[in-house]
Amino acid sequence: MKILVVGASGTIGRLVIRELAPRHEIIGTGRNQGEPQIDIVSEESIRRLFQKVGKVDAIIAVAGNVHWGALAEMTAEQFKLGLQEKLMGQVNLTLVGQHFLNDGGSITLTSGSLSHDPYPGGASFTTVNSAIDGFVRGAAIELGQGRRINSVSPNVLRESWDTYGAGVPGTDPVPGEKVALAYRKSVEGRQTGQTYRVW
Repeated sequence: MKILVVGASGTIGRLVIRELAPRHEIIGTGRNQGEPQIDIVSEESIRRLFQKVGKVDAIIAVAGNVHWGALAEMTAEQFKLGLQEKLMGQVNLTLVGQHFLNDGGSITLTSGSLSHDPYPGGASFTTVNSAIDGFVRGAAIELGQGRRINSVSPNVLRESWDTYGAGVPGTDPVPGEKVALAYRKSVEGRQTGQTYRVW
């Protein structure tokens, strides 16, 4: 399969590519990496990318920033970061990308465990991740032509624990290889409208 991975240089992106590359053609891209590069906030940037790479069999999104911070101190602009980048960025990628997705192809988005396991400071994450999972359920019944869409909702990765672990005390981090397998399941399996929680 010809697979587009958006956010290829991140921790999850690298793990997903390592898992899928032995069996598939991988096109890795991101805001500051790959050729062509992509800004998922911009629909025009997404269209330019697909016009260059053409039709694909799978689209994987592991991109988009979200603000972490206390609700009492959060501004609307800070909250909007996750809505504009992680949520609408992945929605934009789906809305444009569906028209470049081969019959029987798949789209895999990324949410996260805070959708169902909130922590102080993570209200924006909980909102955005929940919305991504909801979008997947709604979009799954409309794609047609055998095309599928799922999301992967991982806990904090072991590889990222030193950076993010303090914000989720008591959480058991998951190995990145296990997270990468959820993306493989979405791409190589047949399910749609699912959220794969990786704990």
